[in-house]
Amino acid sequence: MASIEVRVYLQWKGLGWLVLEIAMKITEKVEIETVTDVLCDVCLCSTQVTSGGLEFATLQAHWGYSTKHDGERYELHLCEDCFFLTIANLKQERGIQNLFSNDDDAVSSMATNELGLSSRT
Repeated sequence: MASIEVRVYLQWKGLGWLVLEIAMKITEKVEIETVTDVLCDVCLCSTQVTSGGLEFATLQAHWGYSTKHDGERYELHLCEDCFFLTIANLKQERGIQNLFSNDDDAVSSMATNELGLSSRT
């Protein structure tokens, strides 16, 4: 049900009233959809934390023209545990892919590098 509030501001000017301002406000209750939880796409657990918020990682891919997966889009939501298991698997795969690399600098930097870590506060 809507509620309408009209306010008219008048001022007396010698021979009559002068309308200074008309304000109209229409209010009503509306239902809004909001995300209340995100489930991890790997373990299907909730990503809600005790503070009431959501903590999850998003892994996305948008494959473009002339790729094997042209036009495909992926979006995965991962809880903290599954995210770091995924990172560990990617680090292991990177190590395997570069097992016989002749570039000693690249191999040593891989051992100390935090894969994908862009900042730490």
